[in-house]
Amino acid sequence: MIDATHLKAAGWQRVVAELTSSAPDDRVFMDRLLRILTLVSAARQAVLFVPISASGGGQGGEGEAMPIAMFPAGAVGAPPAAGVAPGPADVAQIQSLPEVKRAALAALESSSSHVFAMEDASELYDGASGAGYVLSLALPGEGGRSAGAITLLVEPRSRQAIQSTLAMAEVIAGYVHTHAVRQELKRNTQSTRALDLATRLIGAINSAQGFKGAAIQTVNDLAKTLGADRVAMGWLRGNSVRVMAISDTEHFDRRMTMVQKMQAAMDECLDQDQAVVHPVPPADQDVLLSQAISHAHKELASGEKNLHVCSIPMRVGEDVLGVITIESRATPDSPGVDLKTVELLQATMDLVSPVMRVRRSDDRILPLRVWDSMMWTGAWLVGPKHTAWKLAGVALIVAMIIVTVFSAEYRIGAGAELRPREKRALSMPFDGVIKKVMPGIEPGASIQAGQLLAELDDSELRLQAEESRSQMLVAQKTLDTARAQQNTGEAKKAEAQIEQARARLALLESRLERTKIVAPIGGTLISGDLKNRVGSTVKLGEGLFEIAPLAEMIAVVRVDESDVALIKEGGRGAIVTRSHPGTEFPVTIERIVPLAEAKDGKNLFEVRVKLDESAAWMRPGMEGRVSLDTGRRTLLEIGTRRIIDTVRLWLW
Repeated sequence: MIDATHLKAAGWQRVVAELTSSAPDDRVFMDRLLRILTLVSAARQAVLFVPISASGGGQGGEGEAMPIAMFPAGAVGAPPAAGVAPGPADVAQIQSLPEVKRAALAALESSSSHVFAMEDASELYDGASGAGYVLSLALPGEGGRSAGAITLLVEPRSRQAIQSTLAMAEVIAGYVHTHAVRQELKRNTQSTRALDLATRLIGAINSAQGFKGAAIQTVNDLAKTLGADRVAMGWLRGNSVRVMAISDTEHFDRRMTMVQKMQAAMDECLDQDQAVVHPVPPADQDVLLSQAISHAHKELASGEKNLHVCSIPMRVGEDVLGVITIESRATPDSPGVDLKTVELLQATMDLVSPVMRVRRSDDRILPLRVWDSMMWTGAWLVGPKHTAWKLAGVALIVAMIIVTVFSAEYRIGAGAELRPREKRALSMPFDGVIKKVMPGIEPGASIQAGQLLAELDDSELRLQAEESRSQMLVAQKTLDTARAQQNTGEAKKAEAQIEQARARLALLESRLERTKIVAPIGGTLISGDLKNRVGSTVKLGEGLFEIAPLAEMIAVVRVDESDVALIKEGGRGAIVTRSHPGTEFPVTIERIVPLAEAKDGKNLFEVRVKLDESAAWMRPGMEGRVSLDTGRRTLLEIGTRRIIDTVRLWLW
């Protein structure tokens, strides 16, 4: 027996080891798979195709395929997230593009492997080829459909060699299943860790008192769980982030250099709307993190050696509410902040951020919470970006339509005073003394026409009347004696004395009649309380009582000269009083006094209006406000009339 161990193909062990090793993402694995397939099958070129359609925005329609990677030429373009086909320069690197593309479409449509001859596109098993072959391998996807196809351009070889090559290629392509399972397991593990961490954080947040307490609890728990040197949380305020909590620090001054650097790093993360890491990872590990700007993070980490800094945005939907910044020193036992930590933190913050938003909302005052609710509703209506401006624009458009199209009764408002239609004032007929006031005669009393209200002291008038009568008797006797003696001079003198005494007596009797103050009309006594003035002297013309019937009232309105032209006699309106502002009474314009009165720097016209309805509680002197109808006008005319009139006056 001869030992033939040296004939064992050691290269297969390396192939299997490389295909089964963990890959950071799908692109790295597919590049590795293309390279191995090319080397194992001794192909000139391997190209990876993915299916596209017209609805996806690609160049082709239904049944089209797009190349996204190749070996050994390198990557063609990015995966068709937006359905954009590669450029001509990239496609030009693919050898025998029409034949290769047809082979890829055949594999995609049938979800199976195919072999095509180059010269006439006939399958190998129907004949031989002298120009080479194209092997197309379908990659499994969801729902029994192919996720992609790999084409291998191989040199001419025998039927058995092609069969062996196809078999090896299918076996190697089967490692896609292993990669998919490994990636799914990785995602599940990461989700489980993130869910476990988020559950513990949410429990601590709910048990904390207030939003600040919840923020401090969160950063302390994160620092303890991750073994970080320092963890800080910043919350969005306006267009920048403000540091709210720092681990193991209850009070801090925002003017400190360290806090300002930390806040600058948070703003840097907010501006880019993605995680930012320093030191920046290489592009083959994470493209987005490698392209992020990290100047502020570098400045924050410049004070200590081997310090890693990472900032994670706190998102709810598409809105960024805040930023978490972690500082961790890299040691031989700890890698600092690596990509796994970034993924874990991002997944955790996506679960914790909604709870923090609720705690923040609970701490705000009611008007701000109402504003937040309005913005949330508005975001649902007009979109999450620039919601306030969009709502303001919509409200402005709606308001312009309303004020331009809709009309309303234009009313002119002015102050008013209630007055009785008829009023009688009783004053002293002569200088005298008030002797007596009748019972019940006080303001508010109901008075009948001819009713005795008060009496004046008439004792002196009666004495003067008796004296006048005595003088008349003496003068009469003197007249009789003079006539008997035929003394003409004395007779005329006596006649003059008689006439003088008679006139004085008539005057005194008239005054005696007016010592009884009686009501000239029926109505309500609106002024005149003389009970405390009984026995006192009152001068001629001094007011005693005022009587007015209150069954019919009017209102005197002072209208500005800029509005008086809009009203006319017979117009309608309404009045409310200060004593009963909720009760409205209709009025009719009776008269517009054509004379302005200057008052408070304005020219006011007196307008008298009649109350079509009245109430028992109405009293003269009550003040209120009258609105006078001037006709229907659009809301735009009503709102701009005074401005337009003022501008016209300025420009005249």
